[in-house]
Amino acid sequence: MRIHSLYIYPVKSLAGIPVSSFDMDDFGPANDRRWMIVDSERRFVTQRDYPMLARIHTSLEGDCVRVSIPGEGEYLLQAGEDEARVLVWRDWVKAVYGAPEVSDALSRFCGEDFRFVYMPDASFRRVDAGRVTEERRVSFADGFPFLITNLASLGELNGRLDRPVEMRRFRPNIVVEGGEPWSEDAWRQLLIGEQAFSVVKPCSRCVMTTVDPDAGTKAADLQPLRTLGRYRRTADGVIFGMNAIHESPGTIRVGDPVINRITE
Repeated sequence: MRIHSLYIYPVKSLAGIPVSSFDMDDFGPANDRRWMIVDSERRFVTQRDYPMLARIHTSLEGDCVRVSIPGEGEYLLQAGEDEARVLVWRDWVKAVYGAPEVSDALSRFCGEDFRFVYMPDASFRRVDAGRVTEERRVSFADGFPFLITNLASLGELNGRLDRPVEMRRFRPNIVVEGGEPWSEDAWRQLLIGEQAFSVVKPCSRCVMTTVDPDAGTKAADLQPLRTLGRYRRTADGVIFGMNAIHESPGTIRVGDPVINRITE
């Protein structure tokens, strides 16, 4: 097996960026989901309720993030000094607000009072303690630093669908090729290039998988989630992909070998 493709998502629930490599820091992939959108009650906002967010593209200029908002233009996200406690799932997290002009443009596009917030280095959000006993941090990602998916599993799923879907629907960080469909269910320890990863939880999927990443609209037939639910439902939910943590900082690249070190 080897890495087929890599993605980072500078802003939670906005369009991701395919990259040839990425560095890893304490949070996970560097620059991944350090920004997030919150509503007027400081609660996180995603494509689950606002699928049009998929149409907002992101790019990196060094460590800076640029967003392209349809009908509004391009803006550089800059963290301000005003702090806030913001909610992502069940975690209230220390963050700082971005510049108001970018949030104003976002609010006009979505028709809601939204703001961009940034997670500074001083903020610490813990990875799910029920799955990882050591005190590891995570950014604004749903719960873990990495989502790893298997290209062969997507191929098997697409064989059941009337209209194939792209891997972008599942918003992975690392896509692996060369394995058997659903072999990821047995992954526990992976060596990717020279970097070690612990696979800690199957990833349960939601309505975001029904969002067309180009059109920013949900599929009326709820595909591919409906088909996945017929044969990939477990105690953890409807499963596609595996959540993981890394053992140390480092760099991984497209083409790096992927070795499954331990299976159950």
